[in-house]
Amino acid sequence: MYEFIKNFHSGWAYLALLLLVVAVINSVIGLVGKKEFTAKDRKIAIFGLIGTHTQLLIGLILYFVSPLGFASLGQMSDKALRLTSLEHPLINIIAITLITIGWTKHKKLMTSESKFKTFSIFYGLGLVLILSRIPWSMWF
Repeated sequence: MYEFIKNFHSGWAYLALLLLVVAVINSVIGLVGKKEFTAKDRKIAIFGLIGTHTQLLIGLILYFVSPLGFASLGQMSDKALRLTSLEHPLINIIAITLITIGWTKHKKLMTSESKFKTFSIFYGLGLVLILSRIPWSMWF
């Protein structure tokens, strides 16, 4: 079961990252191009949100069944274990929290510019944080 969840978490990461990158690019294009915020833009943003939340759920399950997750929290001197047991989960939870805040804030905003700006900032910060803590050596 552990191998299946690990592979699912790794595979879903490609989709989640793609959805998030598309959402960030779309929001930047909308902001720079001074476009009108449409239902299409909202759907792109919600897919980015759903993709990252699904990844978080899979990751939390993996965290508690993996020998590299919760079980290895006491071994902080090992750089690889520190990444998988502390840094990766913590930073990604912060990133997904920022993405969620961006989604929540956009609903209260009235202008297209402010909606695109909110998505650009919060989704963009979330993307940068996620990319900073991917265990690249284990992923490929």
